Amino acid sequence: MIRSLLLFCGSRPGHDPAYAELAAGLGRLCAAHRITLVYGGGQVGLMGVAARACKADGGRVIGIIPRLLMTTEVAQDGLDELHVVETFHERKALMHRLSDAIIALPGSIGTLDELFESLTWRELGIHDKPIWLLGTRDYWQPLTALLGHIASAGFGPPHLDTLAEPLDNLASLSEKLGPQGVAGH
Repeated sequence: MIRSLLLFCGSRPGHDPAYAELAAGLGRLCAAHRITLVYGGGQVGLMGVAARACKADGGRVIGIIPRLLMTTEVAQDGLDELHVVETFHERKALMHRLSDAIIALPGSIGTLDELFESLTWRELGIHDKPIWLLGTRDYWQPLTALLGHIASAGFGPPHLDTLAEPLDNLASLSEKLGPQGVAGH
């Protein structure tokens, strides 16, 4: 049962308003399923949009932010828990410890760093949590193609491109999360 979902996404909103709509929808979906949203703790970009939408719909949100980012990403007010850590490594370790599944929305190299570490840990058997990729307009298609290319070139296992599952929309994610309102807090 998924009780908490770790979100990796951009600290910027992107150019297309559909990205922010997706992040807000994810936040509302977590609240509807009573799933705690675990994320980077900032109020900026898609991560702030998702956190505020989850809280606005009565959801539970845990933020984990490195002290270094307290001025640039500014911690989101009103979270159920905010953990300020010293390093990015501590941030990722705590995020993983507090989550049952992982989802990535569009983002930049920080999002990719977090995502790739999760993929690596899953490939190595450090965790077996589901990892989902959710984006609009085939945002993640180049990444899944790259993972397939790496595997076909012999630099990864044949299943490398299946470590993360692309999802078409929020309805697909909702099916993965199970019936609404049953996960508990």
